[in-house]
Amino acid sequence: MDIERLFNEEVMSLDTYIMFKLKEQTAKLKDELTARNRAPISLSMGAPTANPPKALIDRLKEILDEDGIHMYSTPKGEPYLRKAIATRMKNRFGVELDPETEIFSLVGSKEGIANLVRFITTPKHEELEKDVIMVPDPCYASYLQFVKCSGAKAYPMPLTKENDFKPDVEAIYNQIIKDGYKAENIKALFINFPNNPMGISTTKEYVQSVINFCKKHDILLASDAAYADIYFAEDEKPFSIFELEGAKDIGIEFYSFSKPYAVTGWRLGWVCGNKDVIQRFGKGKSTLDNGIFKALQKACAEILNSEEGDKYIEEGNKGYARKQAIMVKGFKELGWNIDEKTVPHTTFYLWLPIPKKYTSAFKFCEDVLKKSGVVLVPGNAFGDHGEGFFRLSYVCSDEQLQEVIDRFKADGFTFE
Repeated sequence: MDIERLFNEEVMSLDTYIMFKLKEQTAKLKDELTARNRAPISLSMGAPTANPPKALIDRLKEILDEDGIHMYSTPKGEPYLRKAIATRMKNRFGVELDPETEIFSLVGSKEGIANLVRFITTPKHEELEKDVIMVPDPCYASYLQFVKCSGAKAYPMPLTKENDFKPDVEAIYNQIIKDGYKAENIKALFINFPNNPMGISTTKEYVQSVINFCKKHDILLASDAAYADIYFAEDEKPFSIFELEGAKDIGIEFYSFSKPYAVTGWRLGWVCGNKDVIQRFGKGKSTLDNGIFKALQKACAEILNSEEGDKYIEEGNKGYARKQAIMVKGFKELGWNIDEKTVPHTTFYLWLPIPKKYTSAFKFCEDVLKKSGVVLVPGNAFGDHGEGFFRLSYVCSDEQLQEVIDRFKADGFTFE
């Protein structure tokens, strides 16, 4: 069959998502690596390996026997889930949300972000006619694929030391216009704090300036808050954009159950904020799916504001602090110049420069995988400004993390 005729050119231009590509590469090398005492250790995906809260699993087992629990739900989410989310947002951030009009459930926040991009853009082939989505660079790799698949333009907002990881959005907007794109086609601006892949946070003052910018130019602000509960320093405690003036006028925010409760396979999240955007988004979603399995919704609704759930997150964050310390200490011993005062205490990622002898992040990560069996992610998978860096995810056991450091030492992977 003529596949190029069947699929549109946007889909034809896509490659396998980087995380799954790494899985495929690792699977091919597994037997050889294991025979050399280098069985693969993956530090690639942001997928916590701990068991979910016991209270959550126990309650799910009970709910599975309830009458009607296996029937269709609604794309919007069951009322008890949306009410629990509203309570959580109030307790955690002091934010008031109407569970009826300002909250919508998602089959994971990734699905929600993908559909948002799909709903607000129109595929166009002429480059300067394309709709524009302003995205951080580096960013969650899927943003780039969502925009590309929608036939739109992902315009980078560089996150660099030089700009203190606070892109000048007004200057970037002016450059977009100078490049020839149309102001009316600039549809949305994405922010992601704490940031994947870099782990960095930001200030309320900076986000307020972004809100003001979006209001000025009538641009949707889409905040990806998937890591809002992953922090281990009180002065870096993440906040919601809705704590700030005017955010609801032009903003929505995405959340996930996956990271804080270690249920990445359940696919459950939510989007909240501007009621007009949420309601129109919801009409689109209602044509695509029938919602999330009700048993998952009910179990997650109950853990969301529980003492057991909060304790689980607290203990998990203590574990991430310990794991980060293992990796920072180990890489410093390997020659990396890491200033511990500037290492972010959010997410479970470490973002480091590649060794001096390398010019390609991809080549470095490829060599590490083939020689040491350690799976890392090249920084340029997250955008052009990620070249020269790599990301590692410290979600596995302390023993495996120390094994990674030991293998680097034994196999000659040092910074110099």
